[in-house]
Amino acid sequence: MHLFDVGSHILDDFDAATVGRGRQYADEGRVRDLAWHGDGDTLTGMCAGSGGRSYRVELYFESVGADRELVWAGCGCPVGRYCKHAVALLLTAAAHGRLGVPRQRWRTVFGGVLDELGAAVAEGSAAIGLEFSVKTATVYRPVPVLALRPVTLGKRGTWVKKGLTWRQILFGTDAGGFHQRQYLAIRALATDVHRVSPAMVGDVIMVAGAPRTVWSQLTAVIDAGVGIVADRASGLQAVELIKTAQLRLDFTADAEGGAAMTPKLIIDGEQCGTGQVGLLGAPVHGVSHIDGGVLRLGPFDPVPATAMLRLAARGEGVHIPAEDFAEFSLTVLPRLARVAPLEIAEGLFTPPRVSGPVPVLTIVMTGTGARASWSIRYGLDDRHHDFEPDTPPALTGYRDIDAEEAAWRRAEPVLRAVAAAAHTWKHQAVQHIARRMRRTLNAAILDEHRAISAAADAAAAAAVAARATLCGPVDLTRAEAAVLCGEILPQLDCLHEVAVDIGEGTPDFRVAQRPAQLEFGTGDDGQLGNDWFDLNVTVRVDGQPVPLRDVFVELSSGATHMLLPSGVYFPLDTPELLRLRELIEEARALGEIEGDRVNARSMNVSLWEELLALGVVDEQVAQWRDNLARLSSAQPPAPVDPPAGLRAVLRDYQRDGLNWLSFLWDNGIGGVLADDMGLGKTLQTLALIARAAEAGAGRFLVVAPASVVSNWAAECRRFAPGLEVLAVTSTAARSGLPLAEQTAAADIVVTSYTLMRLDFDVYAEIDWAGVIFDEAQFVKNHNSATHRCARRLPAPFKLAITGTPMENNLMELWSLLSITAPGLFPSPTAFADYFRKPIESGSGADRLPVLRRRIKPVMLRRTKAQVASELPPKHEQVLNIDLGAKHRKIYDTRLARERQKVLGLLGDWEKNRFRIFRSLTLLRQLSLHAGLVDAAHANVASAKVDYLAERLPELISEGHSALVFSQFTAFLGIIRSHLDTLGVAYSYLDGAMSAPQRAAAVAEFQRGATQVFLISLKAGGFGLNLTEADYCFVCDPWWSPAAEAQAVDRAHRIGQNRPVSVYRLVSQGTIEERVVHLQERKRALFTAVVDEGGMLGSAITASDIRALLG
Repeated sequence: MHLFDVGSHILDDFDAATVGRGRQYADEGRVRDLAWHGDGDTLTGMCAGSGGRSYRVELYFESVGADRELVWAGCGCPVGRYCKHAVALLLTAAAHGRLGVPRQRWRTVFGGVLDELGAAVAEGSAAIGLEFSVKTATVYRPVPVLALRPVTLGKRGTWVKKGLTWRQILFGTDAGGFHQRQYLAIRALATDVHRVSPAMVGDVIMVAGAPRTVWSQLTAVIDAGVGIVADRASGLQAVELIKTAQLRLDFTADAEGGAAMTPKLIIDGEQCGTGQVGLLGAPVHGVSHIDGGVLRLGPFDPVPATAMLRLAARGEGVHIPAEDFAEFSLTVLPRLARVAPLEIAEGLFTPPRVSGPVPVLTIVMTGTGARASWSIRYGLDDRHHDFEPDTPPALTGYRDIDAEEAAWRRAEPVLRAVAAAAHTWKHQAVQHIARRMRRTLNAAILDEHRAISAAADAAAAAAVAARATLCGPVDLTRAEAAVLCGEILPQLDCLHEVAVDIGEGTPDFRVAQRPAQLEFGTGDDGQLGNDWFDLNVTVRVDGQPVPLRDVFVELSSGATHMLLPSGVYFPLDTPELLRLRELIEEARALGEIEGDRVNARSMNVSLWEELLALGVVDEQVAQWRDNLARLSSAQPPAPVDPPAGLRAVLRDYQRDGLNWLSFLWDNGIGGVLADDMGLGKTLQTLALIARAAEAGAGRFLVVAPASVVSNWAAECRRFAPGLEVLAVTSTAARSGLPLAEQTAAADIVVTSYTLMRLDFDVYAEIDWAGVIFDEAQFVKNHNSATHRCARRLPAPFKLAITGTPMENNLMELWSLLSITAPGLFPSPTAFADYFRKPIESGSGADRLPVLRRRIKPVMLRRTKAQVASELPPKHEQVLNIDLGAKHRKIYDTRLARERQKVLGLLGDWEKNRFRIFRSLTLLRQLSLHAGLVDAAHANVASAKVDYLAERLPELISEGHSALVFSQFTAFLGIIRSHLDTLGVAYSYLDGAMSAPQRAAAVAEFQRGATQVFLISLKAGGFGLNLTEADYCFVCDPWWSPAAEAQAVDRAHRIGQNRPVSVYRLVSQGTIEERVVHLQERKRALFTAVVDEGGMLGSAITASDIRALLG
C-alpha cells in the first residue's frame, strides 16, 4: 500500500485555506463511510458540514506508475468541488491507511499500451460519454435524483471525469478536439435541460425537472455515438433507455369485502417488481427505475395523474368500500379507463348499461316567443341524463368526448337550420361570442366574431358560426318556432341524428291551407265625402280574420311568418303582403294615414291604386278606387278639341299636352307642365285657358318674372285674340285703381312674382278660375315669402310651368307640387325623410321609381328628343381656354390665398356660406379677366375675350348670328368695349334694363339689325325667343346646368330651322373646370327624377367646395 502525507503533491490542487479547514474537519472525525470503488480509482465518503448537514464526497484518481494522481474532487456541498470536505476525506483516508491496494503490474503495463493507442486517435475526433449517476437525498433534495455529466476517454481508453465540463459545453464556442456530432448532440441536450430547469450543481446537471424533449435529445445523443456510462460510485452498473412506461391500476378484492387499487409500473410492456422509482419532469412526463444496479428510464405514455404517480412512488394503494362500488363504477371507472390501463379482477365491478350520446333539441314556449336549446343525452340503464353542451365531458365518468364530437358533427346541419330559423340570430350569436370572449380570447374567436358581424342575415351568420356558438340557446318568435317544427325540421335528412323534445303548452302547429287574402272596407258610417274616413284592412287566413295592425307589426319586424292563436301559421313574404307593407309604410311616412283613418281627398292616386289592387274591396271603397284609377291614368277618356278661339295649329305632342291639362282642369287637380325648353309650354297653356274661357270659367291669373310679363301679354294677343288680356306692371297703390276694378273685364291677368308678393292680400281677394305660375323655378325655395304667397293664393286650379322643375335638390320639386297639388305630399319633413335624403345620398335607390310613379299623374314632361324630331340638331362643345402667362400667375397667386381662407371657413358651413361663395365668385371672375377683380390688372389680356374678338367677326361674315351669355355684366362690358373697337354691332340685355329697353333690344336682334346679342344669363335665360341665332357662347359655367340649358334654348326651340352650335368656354386649370364637374352631378339628379335616368345627386355641400378648390 502506498501512503502519502499532507505535504504530498496530491493536495496541490487545493488552496491553503481549504487545506487548513479540511485538516480541522479530519481531526474532528467528521468523515465516515469511506469506500473504494471499481479498480480503486474512486473514493467516496460522507462528511459532516458546519451546519450539521452531511455531504457526499467523491474523489477520482488515476494511477501513474506506482503513484495515484487526483483528477477530480466532487462534493454535494454548495461549493461543489475541491472543497474542505474533499480535503477531510483525503486526510482521513491517509490517516487510516485506506488509500487502497496498489495496482497490479499487468494493469500498469497494458494501461501504457492503451495510452499509446489513445494518442493515435486523430485530432478533432475525441469521443464523449454521458455519465448517469444517482445523487442521494439531502435536506434540499428529499428524494434521490438522477444527474448527468460529460466524460471523456482517458489515455487508457476508459471514461474519465476530466477534460470536458458542462460549462464548456453550454458556454463554449466550438467542439475543439472532440467529435463534432457527439459534441453538438450533447450540447443540445444540455441546453434544453438547462433552459427549462437550471440545475447545474458542480459539474453535474440534475434532470429531475428536464423538459419532455429530453427523450428525443437522449435518442439523438445515442445515435451520435455518445457513450452511455453508469456511475458505479453511485451504485449503477448499466443504463437503458426504454421506449414507453405506463402506470397500470390493478383492482383486486380485499379482505374487508371492498376493493384495493394498486398502481403498477409497466416498462416496455413488462411489470416492474421491486426497485427504486423516480419521476422526471415538471410536470411529470417520464420515469426512472433502478433495480439490481440497472437504471432504466423513459417517457410515460400516457402520462398518469399526479396523485397516482405519488402513490406509485410511495408504493401505496387505495381502498374502495363495497357500498361505493356503484358510484365508483359509474363516475370514476370510465374516466380512469380513458387515461390509464386497468386490470380488474373478474366480477369485481358491474357497470351500468350506457347508451348515447345523442344531441337533444328542446323547444319550449316563453312569454315572448319560444326558446330552442341544445343538450347531449346519455342513457344509463332505464334512465337518461342530459348535459349542457359546454359542460366538460371529463367531469362525468361515462361521457365519451370523441363520441360526442362525432354526434355533434353529424347533427351540424340541424344546428345551423335551427339558428337560421330566428331572424335575430345574428345578434344573438354576437352576444354568445361576447360571453365566450370574456372567458377565452383567441384568434379563432375573433375571426368568427368578424365573420358573423359581416354576415348579411341569420342564415349567412349560421353558415360561418362555430359549433360552440350554434349550441347556444336560440330565441325565436312563436311564428318562427311554428315554421321550425312544421317545415324546417321535417325536411332535414339528418333529423334522425338528434332527439327533439317539445315542451308542454306548445300549440299544434300547422300551416295555412290557402294564401292570405286582403279585404278593404270602410268604417261603420261608410262615408267618403269627408276629408278622412276609416279604412278597414283585414287579412283573412283559412277563414280566420286577422287585424291589419297585427299583420303590419309582424311585417315591420322583418318576420317571414305569422302564427295565429289557433296554431295556424302563414307566410308573410308573399308578394302581396310585402307590397302591402311598403305601401302602408309610405302612406304613413307621407301623412296619408293617421291610425286607421285615410285621407279621402288624397292626391297620391298611384299609391292608393296600387294598395287597393292588392285585395278585395267593398262597394264604398270600390267607388273611391275607381276615382283613383281614373286620376292615376293621367289620360282622359277621349281627346279634347282645341278651342275655336285659339289662333295656332297645335303639333301632336302639344295636343297631347292640351288633353292632359284639360283632364287636370276637369277634375280640379293642379299639376306641373315641365316640358323641355322651346316646346311651346306657353301655347299649350293658352289653349287650356281658351278652352276654359269658352266654358265660362272666369279669370285666369298668370304670374311670371317681370321681364317676361309683356311677352306673355303679347303671346296671349297673338294666339288667343278673343281673350281680354291685362298686364299688371305696378302695385295697386301706385296705379291708384283697385286691382279688382282693373281686372274686371279681363279674361287673363298677367303680373310678376314681385307684385303678387307685395300685393298678396289684394290678389287673394279676387276669385280666380286658375293661377298659372310661369318660370316656376322662381318659387322653388319653399322657405321664401314668394313661395308662401303662391301656396296660399286661393284658386281651385294651379299650374306650374317650367322647363327645370328641379335644379339643385328634390325639395325644389316638392315646392312646386305643394303649390299645385298640395294633397300629394303634405309634409315637407316627411317628403325629405322618405324621398329626398335616401335618393340624394344614394342609399335609397328603390325610392326613386316610387317617386316617379307618385308624381306621374300630376307632372308632364317631354324632351325635344322625344317629341320635336323636326328640330335641327344642337351641337354642344366645351372649349378649354388656356390662360396667358401673366393671367395665370395672377390667378394662381389669388387661388392660394382664397383656398386657405375658404378651407378655414368650412368648419361652420352655414354661418360662413356668404363669405365662402364670395371667395368662389371672385375666383370665377378671375378665371374670366384679371381686371374684374383688380382694376390694376385691367390691361392684362384675357384669352376668352381674345377668342370672342376673333371668332365673332368670322361668324358674322359667314352669315351667322350669335348669343353671348355671361353671369357677370362687368365681363359683358369688357366684350362690348372690344366689339366697339372692332366696329361690330351688337344688342345688349341685362337685369338693370326696363321692360321697354328689353323689348327694344330683343326686337333689334330679331329683325336682323345686329348679329351679336350680349345677354346676362340671369336676365335673358328665360322668356325669350331668339331663334334668329344659331351660335351660342356660354362664357362662364354656372352652378346650375339647368340655367345654362334655359339660356341655350332661347335659340334651340320651335321655329329654329338651322343647326345650333353651343360652345362653353372653360378656363383650363381654374375653378371653372371643377364647376363643370359639379354641373354634371346636378344634371344627373334632374335626369334621374324628371327624365327618368338612373343617376343621383344633391345640392352643393362643403365637400363640393373642397373639390372646387382642388
